[in-house]
Amino acid sequence: MNSEVPGMAVHEARMRLALRQAKRAAAAGEVPVGAVIYNGGELAGQAWNQTRTLKDPTAHAEMIAITQAASAAGDWRLVDSILYVTKEPCPMCAGAIMLARIPLVVWGMSDPQRGGAVSRFQILQSAELNHRSEVLPGVLEDECSALIKEFFKKRRLEKGKDVDFA
Repeated sequence: MNSEVPGMAVHEARMRLALRQAKRAAAAGEVPVGAVIYNGGELAGQAWNQTRTLKDPTAHAEMIAITQAASAAGDWRLVDSILYVTKEPCPMCAGAIMLARIPLVVWGMSDPQRGGAVSRFQILQSAELNHRSEVLPGVLEDECSALIKEFFKKRRLEKGKDVDFA
């Protein structure tokens, strides 16, 4: 990983870009999760959840951003990258992060029920796997959490019932 680790102001600015992506998801009726990847200090991927739009269960923001960043880098190993995502990655995304060798993952809100990074499953820091990612949770947590909560509140009111979080 690049020896120069960004400070909190940089992490927050980059998380704001992820939040913009999450708002695009919400506008499209998707669960509002956004992700951006910086590789070597440069923006290399940005995406929002598109599972409903693409009718693809793997079209999570992280997965799409990883694909973009790998394509831009010309390598599936993203060893000089930082992933910013508005919600803690699910187990599928955590697996892809580990396989891509992303050394640092920064997220806004944790997901105690389904989080694949550290909350429910500890995929990103498992000693049983061949790669571990450092994590920095809670960056702009209030904004990230409010976006998700508002989305599901609106969805419940529209449908008149509870809706699955994923």
